[in-house]
Amino acid sequence: MWMEANIAGKRFGEELKHIAGMYKYILDRLPYKSSFRFVDEISFLDEDKVIGHYTLKKDAFFYEDHFAGYPVTPGAILTEIMAQIGLVTMGIYLIVGGKGPVGADPGSAPLKEGSLFPLFTSIEVSFYKMALPEQKVTVISKKEYFRFGKLKCRVEMLDPADELIAKGTFSGIIKEIVK
Repeated sequence: MWMEANIAGKRFGEELKHIAGMYKYILDRLPYKSSFRFVDEISFLDEDKVIGHYTLKKDAFFYEDHFAGYPVTPGAILTEIMAQIGLVTMGIYLIVGGKGPVGADPGSAPLKEGSLFPLFTSIEVSFYKMALPEQKVTVISKKEYFRFGKLKCRVEMLDPADELIAKGTFSGIIKEIVK
């Protein structure tokens, strides 16, 4: 009995390492760097759902003038956070087939960092409350469909109290561009 539990524990540990490796692999392939990357971590990801997090930086470039003296996160930035976590991370996962750093096919070359580019086809977002500097937001996205290279998701953004900040429907495609 102890040996079976030990073997199961090792398998679980190996599975967790694979999952952590997959999350890092996907984060490394996001085409955003520095001040325009709005994904800190992925806490769940499968072919139908992604949950990710981002903490709004109080010194972010957009707070200085939006609004002077009372910084509020612009709706365009909230939309971008939702898109990066809710559409792009899932799209990359679906492209690599959840197989890890070697890509969808066992013999295929790995995707290069910076080779994937999201192209949005439609976005519809409704806002319910403000998001402020230093707030950690959680984005939950559920896939509606992925076919013919097009991904459509329902995406929600929650504050630390699990109150709804925004929700919407995001559609797009992610293209691999080889230089």
